[in-house]
Amino acid sequence: MTSQGQMMDSILTTVSGNVLRAKDGGAGGGDLPPGRHFISGAFVAESDGASVSVVDPCTEAEICKVAQGTAEDVDTAVAAARAAAPAWGATLPKERAEVLLAIADRLGEHAQALADLESLNTGKPQAVAEDDVASAIDSFRFMAGALRATTSLAAGEYARDHVSLILREPLGVVGAVTPWNYPLLMGVWKIAPILAAGNTLVLKPSEQTPLTTLKFAELTADLLPAGVFNVVTGPGSVVGTRLAEHPDVAMIALTGSVNSGRSVARAAAETVKRVHLELGGKAPVVVFADADLTAAAKSLRTAGYWNSGQECGAACRVLVHESVAEEFTSLLAAEVADLVVGEPGAGPEVEIGPLISRGHYERVLAHLERAKADGVRVAVGGGALQGPGYFVAPTVLADVPAGAACTQEEIFGPVVTVETFTGEQEAFDRANEVPFGLAASVWTRNAQLSHDAAARLEAGTVWVNAHLVLATEMPWGGFKGSGYGRDLSTYALDDYSRTKHVMHNKER
Repeated sequence: MTSQGQMMDSILTTVSGNVLRAKDGGAGGGDLPPGRHFISGAFVAESDGASVSVVDPCTEAEICKVAQGTAEDVDTAVAAARAAAPAWGATLPKERAEVLLAIADRLGEHAQALADLESLNTGKPQAVAEDDVASAIDSFRFMAGALRATTSLAAGEYARDHVSLILREPLGVVGAVTPWNYPLLMGVWKIAPILAAGNTLVLKPSEQTPLTTLKFAELTADLLPAGVFNVVTGPGSVVGTRLAEHPDVAMIALTGSVNSGRSVARAAAETVKRVHLELGGKAPVVVFADADLTAAAKSLRTAGYWNSGQECGAACRVLVHESVAEEFTSLLAAEVADLVVGEPGAGPEVEIGPLISRGHYERVLAHLERAKADGVRVAVGGGALQGPGYFVAPTVLADVPAGAACTQEEIFGPVVTVETFTGEQEAFDRANEVPFGLAASVWTRNAQLSHDAAARLEAGTVWVNAHLVLATEMPWGGFKGSGYGRDLSTYALDDYSRTKHVMHNKER
């Protein structure tokens, strides 16, 4: 532990609670992939020999070391992707679909090993990691079908004596930057549609959680032509920036923080390349007086704390009508107090794992300390849990005043805030006041109100009497500071291709 970490521990609250520990001292994880870049169908050594430690967030122990990429490594990978682009882009949809289905089958054959590795690297509970792998497999299967059934404006005569038709073409080389909270799944949300649309790809995983991305490369190396899929590991400031500014990269796609999105967009502007951004969120949960409060509280047990709250669509900010606020807060606190915290290797009953890193752990705890200093009431949780690892108690902050920092800033941890409203317009105004617009939910038995609320909430996804339920067939992406572009669905295929209008003169 660093001296800075020791100083932080001395001023942050530790609360009572048990962390279930794995008997063998770890989550397992099976065979580790090579900790090197994957370029042109093979693992290659880093250009300067530098590497970085990958840490188990449950124990704070080093798992392995992984290459630190350089701009030169990115250039090599982009050159490989560019060389492979014409042949891959010329394949028939049926041929690409067969490759994607083969990838899905291969992932299915190694599903448990991938889930174990994801748990080892991120601390995710078994259920979360297994869901990630299952969703990744489903994404490949969906895209394999969707790429064979794309639609566009019908060919026809729109100008006299001229027949128009629309072509959907690959962009070429796409660069992708993926986050640490869902390393495999967010990688696949990029990989599947990018390859389905006929592009080649250079992907930079988070330097904190690169292992399942590298394992994916290892497992699928014989299924994709060399150069179609490439991985360069390393810091975003180097690898991500070079991808964003590279003149041979046609598009850069990022899932990450708002600051990362700004940085990538600035770098991409120099070459006027397309940008696809899925950024942060601060999802409001608007609970009206007529809502089923028990159902809402049970839903938030999962939707607010899935993946330890390290989820950009998490139900992290409740706005509840003042007449039912006390009852709802009590129900939610009871649900949250019952959550099981532990290492993934401790068993399937574990629901909450650690935060990803020492730095993020300290950041979340600092948010809690600030809230308490501002007079916010802690209904349950409120601090770190004892022992090794980056464990924070699942927390409900109650009686939160309007405009409090904890309601405006993305905490990205196992923390849900509860504030009240009196009138309908106030509820919508407050829900929309944050700079994010990724997701929201509304809870009411009034059908007319639910339709109206969905239209008035500024979010790319709005749930009614539910939260954090996703479907591969439906788009995912945000408004405002949450970015632009859509993952999942056929909308992702549109994002990763270009539209060409061809007009034939048929006048005789």
